[in-house]
Amino acid sequence: MAAPATNQFSSRLGLLLSVLGIAVGTGNIWRFPRIAANNAGEAGAGAFLLAWFVFLLLWSVPLIIAEYALGKKGRMGVVGTFIQFAGAKFAWMGAFVAFVATAIMFYYSVVAGWCVYYFIDSTANALPITTESAMATWEGFQSGGLPIVFHMAAMVLGGLAVVRGVKSIERVNKILIPSLLIIVVISLVNAITLDGARDGIAFLITPDWATLKRPRVWLEALTQNAWDTGAGWGLIMTYGAYMQHKQRVVKNAFITGFGNNLVSIIAAVTIFGTVFAVLGSQMSRPEVLEIMQTSGPASTGLTFIWMPQLFAQMAGGKVLAMLFFLGLSFAAFSSLISMIELATRILVDLGFKRNRAVAIIASGALVLGIPSAMHLGFLGNQDFVWGVALMISGTFVAFAVTRFGAERFRQEAILGIPGDWGVGSVWKFLIRYLVPLQAIVLLVWWLYLAATVYAPDTWYDPTDSYSVMTCLVQWGLALAVFIGLNRRMVAKTVLPVGLEAR
Repeated sequence: MAAPATNQFSSRLGLLLSVLGIAVGTGNIWRFPRIAANNAGEAGAGAFLLAWFVFLLLWSVPLIIAEYALGKKGRMGVVGTFIQFAGAKFAWMGAFVAFVATAIMFYYSVVAGWCVYYFIDSTANALPITTESAMATWEGFQSGGLPIVFHMAAMVLGGLAVVRGVKSIERVNKILIPSLLIIVVISLVNAITLDGARDGIAFLITPDWATLKRPRVWLEALTQNAWDTGAGWGLIMTYGAYMQHKQRVVKNAFITGFGNNLVSIIAAVTIFGTVFAVLGSQMSRPEVLEIMQTSGPASTGLTFIWMPQLFAQMAGGKVLAMLFFLGLSFAAFSSLISMIELATRILVDLGFKRNRAVAIIASGALVLGIPSAMHLGFLGNQDFVWGVALMISGTFVAFAVTRFGAERFRQEAILGIPGDWGVGSVWKFLIRYLVPLQAIVLLVWWLYLAATVYAPDTWYDPTDSYSVMTCLVQWGLALAVFIGLNRRMVAKTVLPVGLEAR
């Protein structure tokens, strides 16, 4: 059903803060600095930053424009939007896009719980001063039932944040995102004033042009953009359904993409500066980089093992550690509530009352997130399978626009808003051809890595966490279910008055 005027974001600021809440998450603070370090050359990581920026323009911004416009024009959740624009035969595509984001939600709430636990631990206890004590904190947390408790707490709080609809989502994000940005800026100012921080910052921004000859650098840059901007997830499409008619699509898309990447840069400057300042006098540059590159259990090494130790060696480190993990918690939670809303809105479109829809999604996620809370191997598998599936999601979003007609979509859904920027043939080329091509190349690359690097001897084993077959089996099962349910989803979805399924 269409979003009534009373069920819209009250202001452009509320919309932008909420969408930044989607984009700005743990991928910016937890993942990006490690990926930049892993793709640095001997001179620095600046060339990777250039490739990463290129894909902001070639992948993220075109998809964000499409998602804003799809949501605003369709006024429905992801499945209903696909029915309107791609046609009734392709409702299964919308369901797959929605399921990928929902499957990520099942373990993302676990990660959000980790962030909250570390905020509480850094507040209540002394920071670890050795790797052994940091590992003991991590293993002590993981060995009991606390990850399940914090996962459940994150899901309950997330459900409460969306139960009253867009108004409560907007109110929560008006608190979370400004608070997060203040914490990020405070952390940045502290980092750049540390002795030795300039070496880390210089390394981050200095290009080693030879690294651009490595295909992996470009592919990692595209992967990072797909992960941390939220482009192609269906999340921005869901929030777009609550846009006011006068709100601009193209300008908001650029603000969203560039705002997200700015936060990533600030986080990287903060972490590179801090790590080089604290460890630079004790270790060589290769040793410092090795620490930044080491992922640790479930990619937790830098964030949950090393950062507490680094804060322990700094003046005022306890307060800074508290702010760091509080900011990480805010980032995780703002993204989590968008995932809950995406799944909730689909059930609302199917005719469920919002309260009941939220209860179903939250309780289902509580149960389905427990395996990831109990087993890091399971969490790693889900992160791998559904993280790579985001490439498929982005392709499906581009397909919906192409199926409707890129020029017709541009005329009817993007242009004509006073004060907005126009888009022309370049955007149409990107969304029709280059986005799908990038997705195919990246998908083939990650499956190649799975077969040759991650699980070369067990690539055919669906029970191996990082095999080719684990991806193909899980994707195949999801697609088979949704294709089988296609007609039923179309019949049950409540379309806006006067609109029939294409």
